[in-house]
Amino acid sequence: MIHHISQFSYIAATALFIFSLYWMNSPKTARKSVLAGVIAMMLAVIATWIQPEIVNHFWIVVAILAGFAVGVPLSRVPLTAVPQRTALSHAFGGLAAGLVGTAKFYLWSTEGPEHLTAFRMGAIVAEVILGFLTFTGSLMAAGKLQEIKWIPQRPVTYPLQNVSNIGLLVIAAGLGVLLVMNPTGPWAWIAFPAIIVLALMFGVLLIIPIGGADMPTVISILNAYAGLSAVAMGFVLDNKLLITAGALDGSSGLILSIIMCKAMNRSFTNVLFGAFGQVQASKGAAGDKTYKEESFEGAAQVLEQASLVVIIPGYGMAVAQAQHRVRELYDLLKKKGITAYAAS
Repeated sequence: MIHHISQFSYIAATALFIFSLYWMNSPKTARKSVLAGVIAMMLAVIATWIQPEIVNHFWIVVAILAGFAVGVPLSRVPLTAVPQRTALSHAFGGLAAGLVGTAKFYLWSTEGPEHLTAFRMGAIVAEVILGFLTFTGSLMAAGKLQEIKWIPQRPVTYPLQNVSNIGLLVIAAGLGVLLVMNPTGPWAWIAFPAIIVLALMFGVLLIIPIGGADMPTVISILNAYAGLSAVAMGFVLDNKLLITAGALDGSSGLILSIIMCKAMNRSFTNVLFGAFGQVQASKGAAGDKTYKEESFEGAAQVLEQASLVVIIPGYGMAVAQAQHRVRELYDLLKKKGITAYAAS
């Protein structure tokens, strides 16, 4: 009976996660989206908690309280700090996936070779690589956005950077293949920690060549990595909800990343291989250029000949905290009889 209730709750939670993503498309339904996501997560936690395999409830309570202790302060960050808060959330998710994969590897290794099958080992390797690179990459992204002093804000590039980065990933994947072929080999206890170290290094090296202004797009990519690590964790734990929720998270992050890359006139492969910071100089580009500061009254005078004005708010407006000035411009245009509205 409990098993059926748990599985039904997983189905309901999956449906709510899908609606949560769908309702996030419009500001009018954004609050409904958040509520659906919260209910879905509560269902997921309860459905897992009531399963008969759970015998030690103390650590679950500790984990829930720790989540509240971290989540409440994160929910109170200002609007301009939302990107770095999102990056921290991805870092926690990636760390959780990496630690779960690590724990399962050592647990199944000690229980006997029959527990550590090739499929389980493959899922663990994918989970650990994606989880730990998401952890360090997200921390670096949050640090750049927060302008932490010891994290360089400007892109850090060096010769053969992409080659060395891909080399690290290939070595980690190669060690993972060896573990899949022989999970209980005598060298497995050395190869597995090496994979973790390489994944942590790759996460850092993936982010350092990227400038702070491009971090929102990178955070979206890290979101996709975190989702994929959750999918792998679902296979490791044999949890269907983790697989579906992770797939939704990963696919939505990937789609958003591609859309943002197209909007910035950059290729997705350029982002994947961490070459965001290497901006190509256009032909005939001049050195330092002067700019003219404009008031909202001046902007209204320029726009008063228009019949329709569409204001598109974005990340730059949030960083500049210019939402009040944009509102004043909107009100001034309305007074002049010009049709104006904000794009959603």
